[in-house]
Amino acid sequence: MFLTPQSRAFLNAVSQLAYANPFLPERVEFERAALGDAFVAGEPVWSQHVRDPEEPRANVYRIAERVEALVEQLQTRLREGVETRGPDLVLYEDAVLHILYQRYYSHFFAAAFGPAAAQSDPARWRFYNNFLADWRHFFHIDGVRFPTGHDPRHTFACFRQIQCAFEQVFRDVIGSSMPAARLRASIWQSIFTHDIRRYRRTLYARMGEFATLITGPSGTGKELVARAIAQSRYVPFDEGRLSFADDCGFFPINISALSPTLVESELFGHRRGAFTGAVADRKGWLEVCPELGSVFLDELGDLDPAIQVKLLRVIETRTFHPVGDTAGRQFRGKLITATNRDLAALIAKARFREDLYYRLCSDQVVTPALAEQLADSPAVLRELVFYMSRRVAGDEAETLAREVLDWLAANLPPDYAWPGNYRELEQCVKNVLIRSNYRPSRPRAHTPVEQFALDARAGRLSADELLTRYVTISYSRTGSYEETARRLGLDRRTVKAKVDRGLLVELGAAASRKDGERGGKRVRD
Repeated sequence: MFLTPQSRAFLNAVSQLAYANPFLPERVEFERAALGDAFVAGEPVWSQHVRDPEEPRANVYRIAERVEALVEQLQTRLREGVETRGPDLVLYEDAVLHILYQRYYSHFFAAAFGPAAAQSDPARWRFYNNFLADWRHFFHIDGVRFPTGHDPRHTFACFRQIQCAFEQVFRDVIGSSMPAARLRASIWQSIFTHDIRRYRRTLYARMGEFATLITGPSGTGKELVARAIAQSRYVPFDEGRLSFADDCGFFPINISALSPTLVESELFGHRRGAFTGAVADRKGWLEVCPELGSVFLDELGDLDPAIQVKLLRVIETRTFHPVGDTAGRQFRGKLITATNRDLAALIAKARFREDLYYRLCSDQVVTPALAEQLADSPAVLRELVFYMSRRVAGDEAETLAREVLDWLAANLPPDYAWPGNYRELEQCVKNVLIRSNYRPSRPRAHTPVEQFALDARAGRLSADELLTRYVTISYSRTGSYEETARRLGLDRRTVKAKVDRGLLVELGAAASRKDGERGGKRVRD
């Protein structure tokens, strides 16, 4: 008999565990099913222990030991000619992959995340030869044809990607709350989909074709999510050179920080003379980005409507034209976008193209607000403070974290909403480090002229809104409908209608600011 009922049940659980999303509670249930009474109860989801990040997970090692012992026995039985069924051979295959991943995890880690010398060593991937020897030991068995037919080179590349993705997500998305766990799991799905078997078979080579949209409040780590996805893409392994390709890359563009002309140039590139200041040809990120790289568009909701049309074409045809050029170019990388704006509201106001939205939302990740994490698990605040203290204070992290937590307990209410989210908490940590104090405050309100310039530069105004705001600002300077009409070359009645409308909008905005100030006073009190 190749597999006893007990061994088959154990390997079934191991197989489910190997292909499960590691950041969901289901992983714990598969561990429990595999170990039975030997299962060690612990945290419901995997999250980094910020005060002891290298703490081992007992169940992982117990399962690996059992799989190792059982698979060696099964390999011997196969070489002895014991007959077996196809499904049992699939379980054997999955168990071997589990062993190989565990055996070489530390090698993958050292090559990608270890000391700088190890990461820059040109020979860091030569352990593939040892991996290949183990592969042959388990899979090259006379008379046995395995159903799946795994390829060692492709499996090696998949292992490297899984290890890289796990470390990126596990170490950068902090928090033991369920909102944080769901975010880690969502990033994992963006990289591997929900079916990692199918991903390994075919989708690994096609994920760059799917755009990813990241939404969530400001300060919730959307760029961090984008980097984790971009830096965890599948990279083929070259057996001849014993190395992975280097043509990856992450190319971010903050749309709100640039005028539409500069956004277009950064994204698509331009020819010399295409616009004022274009003194030489320039390649945009879409052209510079290699096949395994990613272009990240932050603040997508501020994208100029004319550029939205061009971006839609990029997604649909994977082609684009530099500004001032008639020759097409090919975009070979992955597109990742992010926004804190309500795209549905922008679509309703005709400020964002609905067809573009539906091209972008096939893969969507939502980042939770800090308040959402804290509502689920107040202890997350302590975890985040220790994590941020280690980043800003190094060896002084323990002392600084205690100072920050003491200051928070004495000065802020337990239900403080952290409107600036994780970014605000990090600034609080830095303020306590430097000044032993932190003052929550609202940013200075922009003057009407400043806000008008910001909105106009970002392309957030319709033609009617543009004229209304400009007329209202001009009227505030002259105080006269007639003089404003004369200066702007408009009819007096048009000026009065625009000013009346503009004043109504400003009254509404002032009321909103007043409500916000009352809320801020309650927090400070």
